[in-house]
Amino acid sequence: MREDERQPPADERPAAGEEYNPGPATTPRQAATVILLRGGDDSLEVLLVRRTPEARFMGGAWVFPGGAVDHAEGEGDDAHRAAAIRELREEAAITVSDPSSLVKFSRWITPAQVQIRYDTHFFLAPLPPGQEPRIDGEECVDLGWFEPGRALEAHRAGEIALVFPTIKHLEQLREFPSVTALLAHARQREVRPVEPRVLLEGEVARVVLPGDPRYDGAGAA
Repeated sequence: MREDERQPPADERPAAGEEYNPGPATTPRQAATVILLRGGDDSLEVLLVRRTPEARFMGGAWVFPGGAVDHAEGEGDDAHRAAAIRELREEAAITVSDPSSLVKFSRWITPAQVQIRYDTHFFLAPLPPGQEPRIDGEECVDLGWFEPGRALEAHRAGEIALVFPTIKHLEQLREFPSVTALLAHARQREVRPVEPRVLLEGEVARVVLPGDPRYDGAGAA
């Protein structure tokens, strides 16, 4: 069997900028992401922006708008919400005026075995009336509205590049028929941190989630 035939699926391999770190774990940087929604009571689409291929971290990948918390934004939930609103404005030209209107959906922590780490809080936000997203052409070079299932199909077909956390969020989002249904669910759920682990199989690194029978052995020395 050829080496490329032994590779795990792309959605189970660390992406560019997520290379394996054999040394001491890096402290994750606080970050926030906004899953921007449109469709109301009738449907569900999410906004994805394509990072410039020159980016050091996740270059060329289609992601939800987001980024690291600035020191001036402080700490805790208020800081995450402030960062989420700022990143959405910077990367997609969308202004959300009320930080409390963001609906917390999830929290993902980059595996300890990865070099560049983030502790990312994901928020949901409906597209504000009268606004349309735009990219800056530098940090983000393209954008698109996708039904979650369609985005996953495009990734499998090689039309767009997605990274592991985006894939896993899209897999959750495709279960909801509308923005209204998703927001109703999210407002009632308890958000718990998810920290994937990296399982080494020879020279191949595979990402596994809590609940996977391989999880407890992943990343072991």
